[in-house]
Amino acid sequence: MHFGSKSATDVADTLNAWLKEGGEALKIKIEDEVERSVSKMGFVKRGEFEALKQEVASLKKATPKKAVKKASVKKTAVKKAAKKAAKKAAKKKVAR
Repeated sequence: MHFGSKSATDVADTLNAWLKEGGEALKIKIEDEVERSVSKMGFVKRGEFEALKQEVASLKKATPKKAVKKASVKKTAVKKAAKKAAKKAAKKKVAR
C-alpha cells in the first residue's frame, strides 16, 4: 500500500476493500475445507439427500407392483430351496 498523497478517507476505503477481499477469500477456503472434511466422513448435503429421496420415490411409483411381487416370490423360492439343501447336507453328515 502506498499512502503518499491519499486522504484519510481514501486510505480507509482502500483498507476496507482489502479487508473485505481477504475476508471473502478466507470464507471460501473455510467452506471448501469443511465440505472436503464432511464428505470424507460420508455425509451428504441436505439438498442432495432430498433430491435422491425424490428420485427413489418416483422410481417406486414407476415400478409396476406385479414385478415387485414376482421378484419377492422368486427370492422366497430360492431361500426355501437353499434351506432344503442345507438340511439334506446336515442329515448326510449326521448319518455318516
